[in-house]
Amino acid sequence: MSQTIFVTGATGYIAKHLIFQLLEKGYTVRGSVRSLDSEDALRTDMIIAGIPEKTVTDKLSCVALDLEHDMGWDTALTGVDALMHTASPFPLDAPKDEETLIRPAVDGTLRALKAAQTAGLDRVILTSSVAAIIHYPQKTDVAAFDETDWADTKTSTAYPKSKTLAEQAAWDFVANDAPEIALTTINPGTVLGQPIGQRFGASLAIVERTLSGKDPMVPNIGFACVDVRDVAASHIAALEHPNSAGERFACCGGYLELSEFSAILKAQYPDLKIATRAAPNLLMRILALFDPTIRGIVPMLGQCSKVSSAKAQAQLGIEFRDVSESLLESAAFLLKQGRT
Repeated sequence: MSQTIFVTGATGYIAKHLIFQLLEKGYTVRGSVRSLDSEDALRTDMIIAGIPEKTVTDKLSCVALDLEHDMGWDTALTGVDALMHTASPFPLDAPKDEETLIRPAVDGTLRALKAAQTAGLDRVILTSSVAAIIHYPQKTDVAAFDETDWADTKTSTAYPKSKTLAEQAAWDFVANDAPEIALTTINPGTVLGQPIGQRFGASLAIVERTLSGKDPMVPNIGFACVDVRDVAASHIAALEHPNSAGERFACCGGYLELSEFSAILKAQYPDLKIATRAAPNLLMRILALFDPTIRGIVPMLGQCSKVSSAKAQAQLGIEFRDVSESLLESAAFLLKQGRT
């Protein structure tokens, strides 16, 4: 009998690829969705992506859960072998009240972990982010951030703070209240690559905005990037490598300045009005007063946020894809969908 893996946020960008790979490898998957109305669409997406219909029928099921409410959590994880908690809010725009982002992230993570403990699970893989690793000002003594680093919640904007506090809450809960749970965190960079189905994460909104030509100049920022398929593979590799318990794994296939984003996309789509001219940092700070999307990147201006994935490569055996190709796949998907 195959293991049953519980995946929260089953209709999410990362979660769909994770479910696809789990089913490919013979696992049974139980996913959480906000409404069972989305279950049929999830099944259809898996079949279109290449999972046999019988496998989807026999090995994929869903339960309705809400990260902000207790209802259903006490029984949802009964009979499963491991929890993969991928669900967490990720807005592109900075919220007016950061607590509207932080509280669901922290409380939802703890709610999932407590349900795992109640169900007697001893294995949890948590999707965190490099946002919980990178801090500004950047490091000066080494070339890249790694798993020993933590974002500074005193200076972070809302999203990095939410990811950092949620991950720290998970580690604290396991250390103090559930030592029987073997926890691993996967900390992906900006996730790129073609989605399964029509839904995609906020990270692709960066690509969408670049393609749209909305901005006349390019901010002086960069991203540690990773292919969504490699993120999913990292979760499964962590599950299958017992020595990953108690560890964080940064997942990045490369680092791209936004100017490189633009150059790669412009070369592929020369007829699109894609900005390539660099924007002065001062101008971006002024524009941030009026554009909440720009406001969220102000701390990154002029900073280098390279992240090492050496640990994931060495311990999990992940060979990360070229993120330039992932970027082009993302763009092709968005253009096909008319999302520019």
